[in-house]
Amino acid sequence: MSRLNSVNPETATSKAAELLDAVKSNMGMVPNLTKVMANQPAVLDTFLAIGGALSQGSFDAKTREAIALTVAGANNCDYCASAHSAISSSLKVEAAEITQRLSGHSEDAKLDALLVFASQIVEKRGQVTDGDIALFKAAGYDDAAVMEVTANVVANIFTNYINHVADTEIDFPIVRTGALSAVA
Repeated sequence: MSRLNSVNPETATSKAAELLDAVKSNMGMVPNLTKVMANQPAVLDTFLAIGGALSQGSFDAKTREAIALTVAGANNCDYCASAHSAISSSLKVEAAEITQRLSGHSEDAKLDALLVFASQIVEKRGQVTDGDIALFKAAGYDDAAVMEVTANVVANIFTNYINHVADTEIDFPIVRTGALSAVA
């Protein structure tokens, strides 16, 4: 059970109701994470704005989801691991690849370099080295990609931390990040 109230979309008022309706229109459901965020509509609005802005970047949905999985794994966020595993599966990503992405890797060499860099951003709290950036660029990425990976990592840390604080009840098929230590 969540440590914080989950705002019921049926009884939400004003801005919270408007934002939760937008979530339902976009996703076809209202995930528990967004119900928790709706306690402070400015937080939910920020989450939606960040996601909307990043969807306009150069990374496709599968790449953004790969980053989300890597960050969830690095931060041991079972809610995000569960949600992004389900979303990745709906995008036709194979189960074995999802598991690799949760560990910060991919079968695809270029995506692997991106996920390793994303892992470095999380692990080093943004204080990556010149060598980390050089390895990322050697895989064919540029300064714009450095910024886009960083922004996606930060957006996912935002949701990871909210889930840690709230202990959000998982409403997707459950994926436990603790099981990753045997895989990594």
